[in-house]
Amino acid sequence: MKTNKVILKSANCALDMGDGSERGLYVSQDYLLQKMRKVHRGISLMYTYYPNDEGWPGRASVVHKQETPSGAWDYPYEDYFPYRGGREGLRDDEPFKFMKEIRQRGQDVVLTLTIDPALKEEDLIILAKDLRPYGRLLLRVNHECTGSWFCFNKRASYKELADFFVLVSNVMHKYAPNVKMILCAGMYQDDGKLEMEDIFLEAHKVADIWSGDNYLSLHWGWPVDVATKDTHNYICYDVDAVYEKAKNTYKRLKEITGQDKPMVLSELNGDGDVTGAFEQSWMLKHFMERLQKDPEKWLSAFTMYQFRDDGRLGLEITDPNNNQIGIEQPILAMYREELHKPFFSQPIESLEEINLPAKLRWGGSEDSEGIEVPLHFNKTPHFFEVYFEDELLDMNLMMEFGGYWFYKAPGTKCVDLMSYFFEKPLSGPCDMNLRFFCPPKDGMNHPEDGSDPYEAADGDWLTNSYTLLPKLPKIRIDEEPVSLIKAYRD
Repeated sequence: MKTNKVILKSANCALDMGDGSERGLYVSQDYLLQKMRKVHRGISLMYTYYPNDEGWPGRASVVHKQETPSGAWDYPYEDYFPYRGGREGLRDDEPFKFMKEIRQRGQDVVLTLTIDPALKEEDLIILAKDLRPYGRLLLRVNHECTGSWFCFNKRASYKELADFFVLVSNVMHKYAPNVKMILCAGMYQDDGKLEMEDIFLEAHKVADIWSGDNYLSLHWGWPVDVATKDTHNYICYDVDAVYEKAKNTYKRLKEITGQDKPMVLSELNGDGDVTGAFEQSWMLKHFMERLQKDPEKWLSAFTMYQFRDDGRLGLEITDPNNNQIGIEQPILAMYREELHKPFFSQPIESLEEINLPAKLRWGGSEDSEGIEVPLHFNKTPHFFEVYFEDELLDMNLMMEFGGYWFYKAPGTKCVDLMSYFFEKPLSGPCDMNLRFFCPPKDGMNHPEDGSDPYEAADGDWLTNSYTLLPKLPKIRIDEEPVSLIKAYRD
């Protein structure tokens, strides 16, 4: 078959997905892919690191259990799951096992860490080395730092937190240059300035990416109480006002720093506790429609917070009888439809013809090389499968077809692509392309000389992984049933 080289590029506005936090457990990427039919640019994980604290590395709500719960942040350290790298050195525990799964499935890691601001440079160097093998990782440290609710705000002044962010950034840039730092700080206010913009000016300048969190509605009293018209522990905003606030934040950041950097919203959603499930969906849809109509294209990405939530901040809510099961909300179908629109999708550009075997580069979900195979369909097939044999059997591959993405794990012999046609049957003959990409097999980048990725010298390997694709798999397209006595269609 003829094959062309293709390149995966950046979307107009990328979409990241929050997966697990103090409000819910991590959900496997295979389940997300099955529900969404498409990869995200990145998957956002949220962890905490306070290695000097009593009870560490236990989760705060477990080792400091409250007889009468008083709030999600009323613990000595944040109630995220503990980061088990660093001094512990458990690089096969959380969050690393999830980071590997995310990267195997063609997505980048977006890691939020709340860190004890009293930690010294030697501790931060260990963290930087932990993250070296994970490609183009985005790291958000001590987010919402102009607030008062997080535990790090109770341990340090705002000036100390700003200086700590600069320290972390400098360490990452030196010891893990593959990592890009996200500063999630104060946003635009009525006086035309950012909240605490003078205090955090140097932090804004050293950051690689600017960010803010602003929910369209939020019940901050969760999980202690229920939001009702008689309580006062929630808020609901005008969606257009939130949109303009975020956009003005970006403009003000450019003005005060003299720089122009990517702007993201690291947490965005409406809270169904406040508005109910239908309005929650409509509010986010309105925000996403405004983004698509705005000619200025000021936002590079936002993170949908989150996939499955114990409250009502998710595409699914956790089944109260079984936390391994989610209950789909109306927002899921709406968000999935938006996710598949060209504005939020990474374009795939066809390049020159290429012969196999070929060495393909995986740089990340916005910059990777693959191949495409042209296929012809006379009508909707009954079978559309891809078979992997010999040296292909042990490969790790992502496949894209018609905007749908499919994963092939090492050892998987056959991937069934018919689910595309279940939702999009053909109305007549057509030509379509099947694309193959090669994310790192174990989810990690490795130096070509085989040296330890946590200690190896800097080089291209930090941001690029290379895989030899020896040949094409066998592609089965059958337009008729294997056997059928009588057709039962009307």
